[in-house]
Amino acid sequence: MATTLNEHIVTSYEDELTNLNKIISEMGGMVEQAITEGASALLKLDHQQAQDVRQFDKRIDEIQQRINDAAVSIIARRQPMAADLRMVVTAIQVANDLERTGDMAKQLAKRALQIESLNLAPKFYNGVKHMKDLVARQLQAALDAYLTRDSKAAIDVCSRDDEVDAIYNSLFRELLTYMMEDPRNITQCTHLLFCAKSLERVGDHATNIAEAAYYLETGRHLGADEQQRQPR
Repeated sequence: MATTLNEHIVTSYEDELTNLNKIISEMGGMVEQAITEGASALLKLDHQQAQDVRQFDKRIDEIQQRINDAAVSIIARRQPMAADLRMVVTAIQVANDLERTGDMAKQLAKRALQIESLNLAPKFYNGVKHMKDLVARQLQAALDAYLTRDSKAAIDVCSRDDEVDAIYNSLFRELLTYMMEDPRNITQCTHLLFCAKSLERVGDHATNIAEAAYYLETGRHLGADEQQRQPR
């Protein structure tokens, strides 16, 4: 009877850890959707879509709280150690980065509501779309690395962050050019600078999630020197 009870306790504990991963996966999917729709609302100046993204952010905040509550409960009741403790702690960290990424999507939607028109060159639209696609892939790859415990994939995500930074710098220079050419563009371009920065920050949060994935798998922190040693 004691053996059966112990087996039940172990199974229940494993179910709790599995459920924690499941909620993170669900939250990740919601955040990826928010970023895509936030960028779409910006490029089309779709006010209804922008309002939907802002409302959607409340659901993302709620699921983060679910993850935090579940993690704290596991720590309090189960007193996890070693790999299990790393999983619970990194779950809180990843949920925080996902919540902050959701905030970046909300910022895109907020700016879409404040911009009256977009009369910029197609190069800008293509740049924003390319940057959105890249950070969305980075975010998905980071989450996959975390959920599958793939430290090599985590390193790959971190090594590609420079691509996001390069696109951001290009957009930054282009928007400055628009402002210098015509002062009437200053207000519009300032909003767009903040949007480009929001997308760049999504890449940073994806890198944070990848670093958490590396720590979860190896128990070591992925330092800058380790990233630089990886082939590009």
